[in-house]
Parts: sequence; structure tokens; C-alpha cells
Amino acid sequence: MAKRKEEEPPKGAPAWQSTFADLMNLLLCFFVMLFAMSTIDAEKFALVAASFSQTFSIFDSGGSSLLEGLLINNGVSQLSQLDQYMNTMGQAAESEEESDNMYEEFDDKVSDVQQEMLKQNEQLAEKIEEALAEQNLSGDIDVDFTSQYVELTLNGALLFDSGKAELKQESLPLMEKVGIILQKYADSTIEVEGHTDNVPISTARFANNNELSSARALSVFDYLVENTNLDPSMIKHSGRGEYIPVADNATPEGRAKNRRVEIKIYNSLAAP
Repeated sequence: MAKRKEEEPPKGAPAWQSTFADLMNLLLCFFVMLFAMSTIDAEKFALVAASFSQTFSIFDSGGSSLLEGLLINNGVSQLSQLDQYMNTMGQAAESEEESDNMYEEFDDKVSDVQQEMLKQNEQLAEKIEEALAEQNLSGDIDVDFTSQYVELTLNGALLFDSGKAELKQESLPLMEKVGIILQKYADSTIEVEGHTDNVPISTARFANNNELSSARALSVFDYLVENTNLDPSMIKHSGRGEYIPVADNATPEGRAKNRRVEIKIYNSLAAP
């Protein structure tokens, strides 16, 4: 009996694989074009999508479903945001330029005011130096100035005994002459500052240099209030202790310079 001949399997890939591969290629090309055109030209992409829908029937809703899709919406919103960003950047640049011009103009005005204040205080310092020279006080009081104030510096040894805050009797003539000069500038804010060296102090009355410097400034304040016509509301007093030295505390001479009282006459434009 003859044997049945077995059928040989067909050669090559199955037919469905070719169809599937063609479909994948079409989908790949479509999504590459979808991605590229979504960030370049949304209107042109809508036309292409509608054409694909009509030709291949890939989407039930045609072009409208594509336009409502996440990828296309992102592309359109990015274009809108880019336009808004560019406009905002332009406005910000203009605003920043205006702000820079405003700050430059403000700085120029401040500089002009400071120069004028410095000029006024220089003239005031010269007048005070002349007045001190007439009273033979040039060697006892130093005069300096900034754009903020004119400063009179009195050596602490002329006013106080060591460790004490009461004005010495022999210092009263000096204080009287200083008061006469200050009365000429009664409309200005006047500040009295007490300073010490860095040698620690601890007495029954003063626990430290801060208390001592404050008490000395207060003594000068009290004298001016009681013996001149200066308005007490225009006079300030404070103790600065050892923290603002003008000389080296390592030497006796430096410590002597640091024990001082400063009287500042503020420019009317810079009064604190």
C-alpha cells in the first residue's frame, strides 16, 4: 500500500506577518510625523491628520479627535506660551531698563545731596574751628566732619577723673564755652557720645565700661540742658563703651585718646 505523501510547509514568512509589518511601518511613520509637526505647525498638522483619517480610516472622529488629543494640545499650548513668553520678556526688558534708569537717576540725586551736605559741614567745621581759636580751645577740642555731621572731640581727662562720671570743677569753663558755640546751632540735632578705653572697670557704681561711658555722656547732656538754651528734645546721649576706639589701646597714649566725649552736630538733611 502506497504511503500518503506529507505536505511540505510553505516557504518564507506567513502572509499575516507581511501585513502586520506594513501596518507597523505606517504607524511608525505617522507618529514620527505627528510628533514633529505638533511642535512646529499645528494648523498644517491638522490638515495632514484629516487626510490620513479620510484615506486610511485610522480614527473614527477624523481630524477633530487629533486636535483634541494631548500631544497636539501640548504643541498648540507650547506655541501660545512661547509667544506669551517672548512678549513678556520684551516687556520685562523694557521695565528693567526703566528701573535701571530710575535707580541711576536716584543715585545721582543722592550723590548730589551728599556732596552738598559735605560742603555745608566743611563750612560749619571751619566756623567752629574759628570760634574755638577765639576761645583758646583749639588745643583742647578736635574738630572733624563727614557728610552727616560735624564732630567735636573732648579728651576725657579734661572732663572727668579716672573711673568717675561727674564733670570736674576745672572743666566747667570749658563746657561753658562749648555750650555757647552749640547754641548757635540750636536747630540742629546734637548727639553726645561717651567712649572709654578697653581697661576693665568694676566699681560700686559702674559694673563695666558701658555704664561708665553712658554716665559720662549723660553728665554732659545734663550740663547742656541746665546751662544753655538748647532744646533737650534736640539732644541725644549714648554710651559706646570701648567698642569704637580711635587709637591703639596697647599704649597709654592710645588709651588716653580713646577716653573721650564726642559731640556731633548733625546736618539738617541727615538728622537721625
